[in-house]
Amino acid sequence: MSTTFGKHDPADFHVYDTTMRDGAQQEGLNLSVQDKLAIAQHLDDLGVGYIEGGWPGSNPKDTEFFALAAKELDLKHATLAAFGSTRRAGVAAADDPLIAALRDSGASVVTIVAKSHDQHVIKALRTTLEENLAMVRDTVEYLRAEGQRVFVDCEHFFNGYLDNRDYALEVVRTAIEAGAEVAVLCDTNGGMLPHQVGEIVADVLASTGARLGIHAHNDTGCAVANSIEAVRSGATHVQGCINGYGERTGNADLVTCVANLEFKLGMSVMPEGVLADATRISHAISEITNYPPVARQPYTGVSAFAHKAGLHASAIRVDPDLYQHMEPALVGNDMRLLVSEMAGRATIELKGRELGFDLSGDNELLTRITEQVKQMEQDGYTFEAADASFELLLTEAVTGRRPEYFDVESWRVIAGSAGDGGAEAIVKVVAGGTRTAVVGEGNGPVNALDHALRQAIERIYPDVAQFHLIDFRVRILDQGHGTDAVTRVLIETTDGKSSWVTVGVGPNMIEASFEALVDALTYGLRSHGVAAL
Repeated sequence: MSTTFGKHDPADFHVYDTTMRDGAQQEGLNLSVQDKLAIAQHLDDLGVGYIEGGWPGSNPKDTEFFALAAKELDLKHATLAAFGSTRRAGVAAADDPLIAALRDSGASVVTIVAKSHDQHVIKALRTTLEENLAMVRDTVEYLRAEGQRVFVDCEHFFNGYLDNRDYALEVVRTAIEAGAEVAVLCDTNGGMLPHQVGEIVADVLASTGARLGIHAHNDTGCAVANSIEAVRSGATHVQGCINGYGERTGNADLVTCVANLEFKLGMSVMPEGVLADATRISHAISEITNYPPVARQPYTGVSAFAHKAGLHASAIRVDPDLYQHMEPALVGNDMRLLVSEMAGRATIELKGRELGFDLSGDNELLTRITEQVKQMEQDGYTFEAADASFELLLTEAVTGRRPEYFDVESWRVIAGSAGDGGAEAIVKVVAGGTRTAVVGEGNGPVNALDHALRQAIERIYPDVAQFHLIDFRVRILDQGHGTDAVTRVLIETTDGKSSWVTVGVGPNMIEASFEALVDALTYGLRSHGVAAL
């Protein structure tokens, strides 16, 4: 087993992203050509070495992507790779239109998928084992003759190895002898465990001498661990998807993989310093895919370096490294202290310091804020998930005044059954000395309130046009009360650069939502440096 780590030339180690092809197979994820161009630029900023753009020839969207990428993308780190399959059985590679599309894609690297499980050859391809090897050989040789570099994804490799080791190894040998640079061992079903991956990769390396890669799915929850174990056993090419996207339970999360290689194994597999932008890029791509960032995602999640409860906070005040495995800034993240009913004064003090308030010399104020937080959480509020609302609370407690930009005189929502599922909201506010009454329409009462409130203040505060609601969560707190139960609403808002969460609590969803919406706009304006009234 190889355990020699350190500096790697990009030619010696491949970081290969397959978000736009394999990741796009995730349920509900549908990327436009412009989405893919934007994602590719972000991945290049992350320092990824290879970006798989899709399967030209299989659908018009991917063909268009490669045509536009050649004109519009200015990649500094990454090389675009086109994905495809081996030639069809009984057809020469030169005569297969899908192979021609790979040739004409303009991509200097082509990754072709090849069957390496004998039963898949017989039952899925419905051809012979010998013809499958010929398909691998002919396709690689043809594309190499056309001047393209070739990687081969050995599909279902690990299951194939366990069922018929000799044939799986022969597929690898055939690909390498034909001119492929890398044979990527794919755990396509995602059923392997790390010890299996390590043993098999080590055996394949010893038996074939091929340069090996790893492509792991996450069906056992081990995709990242399997990828790391493959590298420890000699693989020098890692495939994955940003944010772990992919069909079923997803693919190996590429950021987690490379961060583990860099920070835990001491391997320099990315350009120096680029991982400091990993959190921003992870979240930016989440915006494009319309999948909210996963809070508990390793390294880049908002909860990845979040700490809760007084005991931890007291120790963190002495040394933050006592309760976190690395410095969050290395991946562009921040340490966060969660304020909750479990919070002690140390938590409030540290959270205040994080937000720019020095509370260390005022024990009375610390006690008062701590008791206020505990009482509000007993009433249904939660601040551990709503930092923005807590910052407004803390600002009011310290300065004696809540930041205010507008005064809401009244609001009303009308929701009916007109057939379109729409709603209408009327909001009356005073902002900048001007009284405004606005009617907003939306696809529901909260959406209508959001539109009306924004319209009412946008003329006075143009920054509001940049704010967009990206997540909305409702929880009934005392379900035994039925329809009169207390409701808590959490709203996440973004300005395109950062996001913040606010909380509202009320006797119904609409009142709770309106409170959270007001907090969201107030916090957003404050964070943009707009002077309060």
